[in-house]
Amino acid sequence: MWTRAELKQRAKDVLRTTYWKAFLVSIILLFVGGGGGGFGANLNLGSGDWGDLRESFSSVDSGYSEDELYVEEDIIDSFIYNDDFGTSSSIEWSFWGPFIIIMVIIFIVALLFALAFRIFLLSPLEVGSRRYFKQAAEQDGNLNNLGYAFGKGRYVDIIKTMFWRGLLNFLWYLLLIIPGIIKSYAYSLVPYILADNPNIGYRRAVQLSNQMTRGHKFRIFVLDLSFIGWFLLGLLALFVGYLFVLPYYNATKAELYLTLRKEAFERGMTAPQELRLTDDFPPIYV
Repeated sequence: MWTRAELKQRAKDVLRTTYWKAFLVSIILLFVGGGGGGFGANLNLGSGDWGDLRESFSSVDSGYSEDELYVEEDIIDSFIYNDDFGTSSSIEWSFWGPFIIIMVIIFIVALLFALAFRIFLLSPLEVGSRRYFKQAAEQDGNLNNLGYAFGKGRYVDIIKTMFWRGLLNFLWYLLLIIPGIIKSYAYSLVPYILADNPNIGYRRAVQLSNQMTRGHKFRIFVLDLSFIGWFLLGLLALFVGYLFVLPYYNATKAELYLTLRKEAFERGMTAPQELRLTDDFPPIYV
């Protein structure tokens, strides 16, 4: 069983010779939205809440299935058909209507541009950045890994899988915040899995990440919380110090993936062939 101290020590060992490369990649990860303290650091947990949260992690590990994702349809219907908002009888629609319509159109167009930017550029960069940290932990700290996702035969599968993961996360957050946080941990290894095998398939990548994190999600959450002190200290230094902590955090998460990947091999969840760590024909997992 892995420990936080062990992962952090291995991360420090890697950063001794690759820190400035890791710093550059961490800035990119921060830009794409995948490398900061977005792990529930804003949760205000008392002793009772902490126990409830831990119980929530445990119950989701044993209780939820992918089939339950479709309950979001009911939630969406409630938003669409809810009549509790009343009417706009008090508004002079003839005056405000055109203005409101224009603002809605502008908002939708901006949202679509932002979504396309995220899907087609930022998500592949996140996979490339995760690959850099993974490879650096395996003694291959080459910055060329940043462009890995844009290679021939990889790009389409990567953006499809990352979009699928984002959609699943969004649907879970529609339910409640806590299930959304828990499922974001369940799917957190998808970029690393794609960094090993970008053509593994979007459903298989999510399934494997879910399997690899089962029984570990609360401990990963605590691992993230253990960096809060570092991030707060960095923020006190006019945010600049925060940036210098990011390589440490990202290198530690890469060590976590390598540890969970090794465990997955030992437990028969996957094999080196499936993750393209060997040249043998990959087995089929269902």
